[in-house]
This record gives sequence, C-alpha cells and structure tokens, in this order.
Amino acid sequence: MRDGRNETATERLDRNWNSLMQELRVVQTGVQLLTGFLLTIPFQNRFDTVSEPMRMLYLVVVAASIGATVCLIAPVAAHRMLFRRHRIENVVTAAHRYAIVGLGLLGVALTGVAVLIFGIVGGTWAGVVAGIAFGSLFAAIWVLHPWHQRRGKSA
Repeated sequence: MRDGRNETATERLDRNWNSLMQELRVVQTGVQLLTGFLLTIPFQNRFDTVSEPMRMLYLVVVAASIGATVCLIAPVAAHRMLFRRHRIENVVTAAHRYAIVGLGLLGVALTGVAVLIFGIVGGTWAGVVAGIAFGSLFAAIWVLHPWHQRRGKSA
C-alpha cells in the first residue's frame, strides 16, 4: 500500500522509530514521576489509616505504574541490545507493542490513582464515581477515538 511517501522500507522503519521515540518522550517522564510518587506513599504517617481494600487497590496501582514504566522504557533497552544488528524491523514492532501495553497500564494506574485519592478524601462513592469517570475518559480518548479514526471515520 502506497502512502504517498517516496521512501525505502528502511527509511520507513527509521521514521516510525523516530516517531515512536518522540511519543515515548512525552509519557516516560510522567510515568516515572507517578511511579516515584506512588512508591513514597507507604512511608507517610497516614498510610496506616488507609482501609485494607484501599491498600490492595494501592498495590494494583503501583504494579500498573511499575509495569507501565517498564514497558514504556523497554523500547530503549531493546534498541540498545539490537543496535547495529540490522534488526530495526524487530525493534520497531516490539517497541510498538510495548508502547501499547505501557499506555494501557498507565491508564489503569491513572484511573486507580483517581479512585484512591477521591476515595480517601471524599469517601467510597466519590472513589467509585471518579473511577468510572476517569476510566471512561481514558477508554474514550485513548482507545475508542483512535480506534474510530483507524477505521477511517472522521473525527
């Protein structure tokens, strides 16, 4: 399929790689800061007062955030390991998959953080509403809209 570009397969892979790296630069710092912040929470004095369900949710959120960090940084590690091995197609394909999984995990982590904060500050129902609202927002903007666009529909 021609997309109007006059480029070789290698040039296309290089362009795709550079585009992916630019996208990952946007999210890497944020996910790393989120993970670092989450890792400090158990050492706060008030953490002992958090209910058992909220502690379990906290662990899910931390796991999702660490998973997102790993997946969103994985393309760099893959590139380093395969650098100069003429495997750019493998690197781009794997990096694309890591990025999709990492963004999904980041969405889970962000939604979970909203539930934690709203639940602790405003109570159970505030947490539930926040989870539904932010989970829906995440799904609509990060999943449904791009999927709709991918299928060729206009915005």
